[in-house]
Amino acid sequence: MAGSTFYYQGYFESKMKSDDLQSMSLDELWTLYEAVVAQLSQKAAAELAGLDRRLRQLGTVPGNPKRPYPKVPAKYRNPNDHNETWTGRGKQPRWLRDQIRSGKQLTDFLIR
Repeated sequence: MAGSTFYYQGYFESKMKSDDLQSMSLDELWTLYEAVVAQLSQKAAAELAGLDRRLRQLGTVPGNPKRPYPKVPAKYRNPNDHNETWTGRGKQPRWLRDQIRSGKQLTDFLIR
């Protein structure tokens, strides 16, 4: 591959000096395209490796952007089904929303 890279570099230099892509044959354009894709892939991989190395030096773990949240105990319980609970965070569960609409208070469902 190293020999072909050297060939491509010489090929680029000779073709890019003329700046005449219109005069290139289909085979020449395809060879140029493959060489550009190979160079871009190598440079992108090297850049990604460098960024990962910098992140590790900073103590940041790539791939885990969310911080862990502690478990929160349930604060409210459905009196009709004791398995259904709610911590008070996020969207109200349907069972609680329906009970509140029927006239009950949120405090009626507190776990003591």
